[in-house]
Amino acid sequence: MLLNKKPAWLVPAGLLLLSAVPVAAGSARVAELTGGARVTADNARFFAMPLPVVLHIFGASIFCVLGAFQFVPSLRRRRPRWHRVAGRVLVPCGLIAALSGLWMTLFSELPPGDGDLLTVFRLFFGTAMAVSIVLATVAIRRRDVRRHRVWMTRGYAIGLGAGTQVLTHVPWTLLVGVPGEFTRAMLMAAGWVINLAVAEWALRRRTPVRHSLTAVLRTP
Repeated sequence: MLLNKKPAWLVPAGLLLLSAVPVAAGSARVAELTGGARVTADNARFFAMPLPVVLHIFGASIFCVLGAFQFVPSLRRRRPRWHRVAGRVLVPCGLIAALSGLWMTLFSELPPGDGDLLTVFRLFFGTAMAVSIVLATVAIRRRDVRRHRVWMTRGYAIGLGAGTQVLTHVPWTLLVGVPGEFTRAMLMAAGWVINLAVAEWALRRRTPVRHSLTAVLRTP
């Protein structure tokens, strides 16, 4: 029995591991903003506009960590009410993360190493994340579980981009050095693209479990 249960938790465990670095970095940033840290050239833009920064960190952290447990089939099947309640938390958190990220991209000063190409990427993927979550919400209100799952998975994949971007940046930095403006933009984009590619692959190979999905809908 234990051997059968372990694989079901490999996916959420991997997602939590992927979330660990950005969540830890976000927590350190919040501590810096609320702890009276010295303002420097590197953090001045965060102190100049702290509200969207804090909203983005909290929204993204909850979205990524709590969202990982939505990928446990046995949890959805045995506790459908939990799945629905968690979803009602995830939707606003995901939208807060996406919209605050868009706000910072448009109105915050660009940090060193960022450029117009990365701004375009951030606007595109931030908008795509928000739209995916909205489409997922509309789908579940229409009781279209398949479309809900598809769009929510895509939105989650984009939201988890910061974790994969650590993996795209670290090898380059160790082997080549600090990436330039264009390379940094491409490494950031690679994080989002890799996540979406994995999500699409997982969605296409997965066989729907109709009785568990029906239970989710019927639970008050």
